[in-house]
Amino acid sequence: MRSHSRWAALVALLAALVLVAAACGNDDDSSGDDTSESTDQGAGGDLVGTFEITAGECADAGVTAGSYFRMVQSGGTQEDGPFIDNADSTCGDTTWTALAPGTDGGLVTGEYQPAPDPAFDEAGNGLAAAIFEPVPFFAVGFAVATNSTDPQSGTEAPAPALSADDSGALSGDVSAVGVDWNDQSFNQGAPKPDGSLSGGTTAPSGTYDADTGAYTLDWASQIVGGPFDGFTGVWHLEGTFTAS
Repeated sequence: MRSHSRWAALVALLAALVLVAAACGNDDDSSGDDTSESTDQGAGGDLVGTFEITAGECADAGVTAGSYFRMVQSGGTQEDGPFIDNADSTCGDTTWTALAPGTDGGLVTGEYQPAPDPAFDEAGNGLAAAIFEPVPFFAVGFAVATNSTDPQSGTEAPAPALSADDSGALSGDVSAVGVDWNDQSFNQGAPKPDGSLSGGTTAPSGTYDADTGAYTLDWASQIVGGPFDGFTGVWHLEGTFTAS
């Protein structure tokens, strides 16, 4: 009887040890899965959230850090210009216009940041203020919005979308970007709402650091029609991406 009791106790002890080991193994597996998922999300892919904008800083010359806008005159190039002077620029070189974040902090991907209704005040100043603060441009404020229907062409445009590859290179679609100025609307997206990259329009490109969220984003969009027909807007954003 004594031998039988010892054997039963030994079996019970071994069973308990097996259960404990199994439980520990399950905990380790769960931890490993969480780490893998977090790493995959941080590595890039589709970036849905807010590309928060660092305000442009001017020196005696142009913008030395942060976000800015320039406009290439018709027939010019992004590299060599000639660029149009903005008489209201705060920079020493007035071909540079510094940009400051709006009420949403920057450009949101995956949804629209539409212009208000009405889009202009009585003086023709653009009123959209979610992405950027409206900026004086020849004494009239220009404002930036993203609309599901491009106000200038009447063409439907997808919501802004950006993604990063494994090396951190940004690409995407910002065709919904438009500017309201002096009671007029100008598409400033890339590609254009019809999907083309005509004239001086260049697709979005840039860099993204998955560890810090720091990014740079550049694109250019040639204006079609109006007083700036054939001119090209050059956009540079930088700051920090925050996932929604």
